[in-house]
Amino acid sequence: MVEKKDSTIQPTTHAKVRILATADALFYHEGVHTVGVDRIISEASVTKATFYKYFRSKDTLIVAYLRGRDKRIRLVLHDIETRFDTPERRLKELAREIAEEVIRPDFRGCPFINATAQFGDPTHPVREAITVHREWYIEQVENLFRGAGHPHPGDAVDEFFLARDGAFASANLGDPVAAHAALLRAMNRIFADLD
Repeated sequence: MVEKKDSTIQPTTHAKVRILATADALFYHEGVHTVGVDRIISEASVTKATFYKYFRSKDTLIVAYLRGRDKRIRLVLHDIETRFDTPERRLKELAREIAEEVIRPDFRGCPFINATAQFGDPTHPVREAITVHREWYIEQVENLFRGAGHPHPGDAVDEFFLARDGAFASANLGDPVAAHAALLRAMNRIFADLD
């Protein structure tokens, strides 16, 4: 006997959520240009009409994907802020979290850097979403350096992101362990001016 499932117990995921989740996984692991709308529609189990009801174009979906990734990073920083009581401890925890990220088995680099490489026009909506994220992120980290009493917070934030971006690229190119170690060494040199 086949048991009938009660749809009130296991509701189906809303189509828009399924589209975003599918796009997030595919865009991050395969790239935003290589994954087509038809594949997202198929893997999200939605109709073409449903897809276009929520997203006017693939570019609109890419912007939504990047905004979702931005939200995740904002949540990480918020979590660090609530768990650690000083800017110095928050910076060190952020560096540790970034270093751990590069050695995760499913790591494919920075979604923002990856998307930037595929959209050359700085006025394109995708690039504008990337710029909003990057400016916010830099401001947050610079404020942490400033709050921690770094003598040159602007220089420190530049070095922080150079180390982060380099580690993300290096890990994505094939040597996550070396990228992890190099990132921690670089961060320790940046943090030396906090002591």
